[in-house]
Order: sequence, then structure tokens, then C-alpha cells
Amino acid sequence: MTADPPGRATGKTASTADEPAPRRRRDATETRQLLLDAARHRFASDGYAATTVRDIADDAGVNVALINRYFASKEGLFEACLLAAGDELRRTTGTVPLDQVPESIARHIAGLGNAGFSAQLTLLLRSSGDARADEIRLGVLHHSSEQLAAARGWRPDQADSESVLLRAQMVLAAGIGIAVLRSSLRLQPLASAAEQDLVAPLRDLVDALLPPR
Repeated sequence: MTADPPGRATGKTASTADEPAPRRRRDATETRQLLLDAARHRFASDGYAATTVRDIADDAGVNVALINRYFASKEGLFEACLLAAGDELRRTTGTVPLDQVPESIARHIAGLGNAGFSAQLTLLLRSSGDARADEIRLGVLHHSSEQLAAARGWRPDQADSESVLLRAQMVLAAGIGIAVLRSSLRLQPLASAAEQDLVAPLRDLVDALLPPR
């Protein structure tokens, strides 16, 4: 049996053995999510005005032109981040059964104590210095408070609609305030309270401000 001549071995040749493996191509959904994740953290840490699309693209490891492809602009990307933050609030308060709203809020706040202050929640609280961005933020918060009120039986055509919505916004503000004191300022014993420690007081708060209708 004769040996294979150089360059014709059945394994890798010298010319290909050291070549890097081809990079896996990302699909549109994955790329869009990478941009959202990078933007959310940049906007939360640096603010809207100080963040550039180049920063976000570099953090995501993608071409900066893809921001315009998927979100049209920096403003469009910021709006998408805020809408995702609104989804987080809706999952906590607006899409759960009426009698489980206090437990849902407690579970979410307890989770923030373990994972740190949510970048999405930070986006809802931090002023951007941009009028359109702040308008979007207020819209997300307003819609979230409407969903919270609706979870307790509120309807916009009711006679006391505005007062009930006010109470829902107070519950929302209380929940966000608890999250800030717990996760950012680490106020004790609030910061180390377990989920079961939070449920009863939060149920009292929600039932007092938003009694089931």
C-alpha cells in the first residue's frame, strides 16, 4: 500500500486545518433580540441621549445598519424597548386572575431582589431628555395602570372611572417604589424579605386601594 501524496490525505489538508470554522448565520428574530437586549442595557445605564446606535450595534455584535432595518431608527428601537418593559408590567398585573394580582406583584418584586433592578423597569423610570421618548414612556405606564385597574373590574365607561384609575396608578407606583428600595437601595428588612413575607402586606395594599368590583 502506498502512502497518500501530500495534500491528498483523507483528513484535513495543511491549507484547511487552521482555518476558522464558518460563523453561524443569525436569523432575523435572533438579531432583533440581540439588538433589543443590548439597547435595553445601554439605555438603562447611559440614558437615551448619551447612547448611540453604534454603541448598541457593537454591544450586540451586529452591523449598525441592521438597527434601521429592524427598528427604523434609534427612537424606534427605544420605543420597542419600552414596549417590552410594558409587557413585563402586564405579565405582572394585567394578565393574571383577579384574586392573584397581589401574589403576582409580590412574586415579581421578590424576583427583582434576587436578580437586581430590572433594566426594563429602569427604562420606565429614567428620564430620557427626549420629548418623544418620554411620551412613549408615559403611554406605557398609563396603559399598564389601565390593565391593572381592569384586572380588578374597572371599565373606562364607569362613572367613577378616573378615581379607580388613580388608585391603580397608586398601586403601580407603590410596587415600583418597593422594587427601587429593595433592589437598588437595599433597604432592610425589605431587601431580604422573601416572597411569602411580601404577599400579605401587598394583598392588604391592593385590596385597600383597588377592592374587587
